Amino acid sequence: VATAHGRLAARALESVMHAFYDGAYDVLISTAIIESGLDIPSVNTLIVHRSHMFGLSQLYQLRGRIGRSKVRAYAYFTLPPHGGLSGPATKRLEVLHKLDTLGAGFSLASYDLDIRGAGNLLGAEQSGHIREVGLELFQHMLEEAVREARAAEEGAPAAVASRDWTPQINLGAAVLIPEDYVADLGVRLALYRRLGDLEAQADIDSFAAELVDRFGPLPPSVEHLLEVMTIKRLCRDAGISRIDAGGKGAVLSFQGDDFADPQGLVAFIGRQASGVKLRPDHSLVVPGEWDDVDERLKGVRRVLGELAEIARVGNG
Repeated sequence: VATAHGRLAARALESVMHAFYDGAYDVLISTAIIESGLDIPSVNTLIVHRSHMFGLSQLYQLRGRIGRSKVRAYAYFTLPPHGGLSGPATKRLEVLHKLDTLGAGFSLASYDLDIRGAGNLLGAEQSGHIREVGLELFQHMLEEAVREARAAEEGAPAAVASRDWTPQINLGAAVLIPEDYVADLGVRLALYRRLGDLEAQADIDSFAAELVDRFGPLPPSVEHLLEVMTIKRLCRDAGISRIDAGGKGAVLSFQGDDFADPQGLVAFIGRQASGVKLRPDHSLVVPGEWDDVDERLKGVRRVLGELAEIARVGNG
């Protein structure tokens, strides 16, 4: 029996692995350092202790260390004797059980994205509900980075090339298409991609009607998602680059610290009886009693609707 782990000196670790490869040892007890880069055809059995502690890609890579010859191989993944697995851990193991075909790497990445997430189309601050819309943010960030890079090469201001900026939105609301509403992962990702391309309110309403027709009444998290997409559109119309809202109101930041109609903005602040004010950092503070998420979304939408209308007049 040989052991291999990251605390071994590089030369000692290399010596152990070479000896195991040459058959000097029958069993190798190792940490996860063996998960990639090893090709030992004689190994045909793998036992992963406490497999629920590993990530999906780790488990997939570990399983790939065996079965690298014509000899049938076996991978055993052990679990705690009395259950108690978390939801994500159970889902990882179920996904791994499904990925039993060649070329499953893309499916693995899609499932991993669905379980863990990679960001948020609606703003990096939407922490806690980012797992279902991460792919969209990556696409938008990539597009913006490419535009800015091209603008720099051509000598144009980055702001001119990046008109399709993405507002940062943090409303503390669950915005996702849950698995129990749309079960198929590929369909959910396709719906997110489509939703990310919608701009007009009529298109968002049509998308909502299609969801009801295909999958049934909208659950609250999907209603919130559609409402936030409307808020995103209003942010662009009003020139709002960031909005943070909670139970006591919202703070809005303007794109480039500028507003299309400063006089209209002053008039808007003067009309409000709730203590709306403009801070020295050019952010707009809007107090509100929005402990209920639905009331918060309605309040933010109302404020942004007025600001968007003022901005249209200013750009008019």
